[in-house]
Amino acid sequence: MLVDYWRFARANPRFLGFGFFLAFLSSAGQTYFIGVFGPGIQADFGLDAGSWGRIYMLGTLASALVINWSGPLIDRLDLRLFSGLVLLGLAAACLVMGSVTSPLLLVVAIFMLRQFGQGLASHAGITSMARYYDHDRGKAIALAAIGYACGEALLPVAGLYAATLWGWRDTFQVVAVAVLLSLLPALWLLKGQKLRHATHAADLEKRAAEAGGRRDYTRRQMLAEARFYYLLPALIATPMIGTALFFFPHEIARAKDWSSLWVTGNYWLYSMVSVAVTIYSGVLIDRFSARRVLPFFLLPLALALVTINLSSHVYLVWPFMLLQGMTSGIYFTGLSALWAELYGPRHLGAIKSLTNAIMVFSSALGPAAVGTLLQWQVSFLAITLILAGFCVVATLLLVYALRMPSD
Repeated sequence: MLVDYWRFARANPRFLGFGFFLAFLSSAGQTYFIGVFGPGIQADFGLDAGSWGRIYMLGTLASALVINWSGPLIDRLDLRLFSGLVLLGLAAACLVMGSVTSPLLLVVAIFMLRQFGQGLASHAGITSMARYYDHDRGKAIALAAIGYACGEALLPVAGLYAATLWGWRDTFQVVAVAVLLSLLPALWLLKGQKLRHATHAADLEKRAAEAGGRRDYTRRQMLAEARFYYLLPALIATPMIGTALFFFPHEIARAKDWSSLWVTGNYWLYSMVSVAVTIYSGVLIDRFSARRVLPFFLLPLALALVTINLSSHVYLVWPFMLLQGMTSGIYFTGLSALWAELYGPRHLGAIKSLTNAIMVFSSALGPAAVGTLLQWQVSFLAITLILAGFCVVATLLLVYALRMPSD
């Protein structure tokens, strides 16, 4: 398995590096990074957990709406231009975040971070892997998705440490400079993109002629299928629940009588497991298809949500992180490959912009819902069991959807 990855990576080092790099840079707009600054932001603006969660929701929902327009641009613009604009937007978002002076501007800053970070940087990295690789799609997405895991392992702790030294505002200013400096390396990694895209377009035409029928769905055709709506709960479960857990590490620590640093300091285990499962699932997807690999990927997350309530022992955080990492490792690789398998690569940018919008919407819903429940004094145990039940229901619907024939 590792030999296959090594050979594939050696044959495609730059473009695979681009996918990894964009996934890693998206961390600046991901909840696992923003969430560690929550206490400082709340203290500066006098926000409780519910208010902070709702501000985060508003900015994220605005991003979900806009990405339906901005995401399909990847189908029409040269990938080099698209990626350059995204990184410039992400650097600007970090600058705005570091200089906000009111809760209203905080909503704007969150919108920009989520749009250019979690939304478009992630979109550029993963969609390009799914589009330009056919036979090795699973491995390509898996290698790119390791960028998320590296961000999850390194940046929350680094951000927490930086915030203690400089404060959360100056930390975002530093991140803005880092993103700007990443622009030239990202464009260098895209060397040969013009030829790559021309070859891909010619291959699409050839396969369409050989198929003799419709192979590639438009976004409208996808939405006309009942199957897509059965897939939705599985699509939203991981970002909704995972974002909530990363957004409130301090609440988890409080509920279990742990330190916040103990929770965030063990993200490395989550990331290591996520990387291992991502790599293994990439090979399985190439060999068996995403349809066969994906059906039960939410069950480890459901088990994590149950396990965390078994006791308050500090080392219980390890199985909690491990089980979350298993679901996360399959999620990005499996679902990104699934859209290409079910609906074809021709309109993948438009299709994934919609699924990304739904994912972003669900990631907004998670912190807002959990923050509101915490504000209403709902117990941590009750919240986690509700979320675990949602995972089980989503799994049943996913299994049913993947057995449905195409329209």
